[in-house]
Amino acid sequence: MLLLSAFIAGTLFGLGLAISEMINPSRVIGFLDVTGRWDPTLVLVMAGALAVTVSLFPLILKRSQPLLCEKFYLPTGQTIDQPLVLGAALFGVGWGLGGFCPGPALAGLVSGISGVYFFVIAMLAGQWLAGRVASGQ
Repeated sequence: MLLLSAFIAGTLFGLGLAISEMINPSRVIGFLDVTGRWDPTLVLVMAGALAVTVSLFPLILKRSQPLLCEKFYLPTGQTIDQPLVLGAALFGVGWGLGGFCPGPALAGLVSGISGVYFFVIAMLAGQWLAGRVASGQ
């Protein structure tokens, strides 16, 4: 049941990204082009996600446990440290240059656009390298 619900949630997320055209890097680049032909689509997608999260998260957390797991796994870190800032900056630069973040890039693999494949390969290589650096290997 857990695997099925993950598949359904991932499929729904991917469809939402495709319908909102967030798998199209020109949408993200257009959003970042505040001095040119600014595209507000990303703001609307983020506002929709925020509205759902802000309204439903308190209701979900009132439950004693999730439906398909023994406990909630919530972030515990509260410090803003150098790895967090550097990681966020690197993510932002990559997002701005490539026009993708991980979710839309994975959803965009079905588009057949070669740039998506190169981005995902580079993303996976970067994640592998970050894991090696973090573990000291």
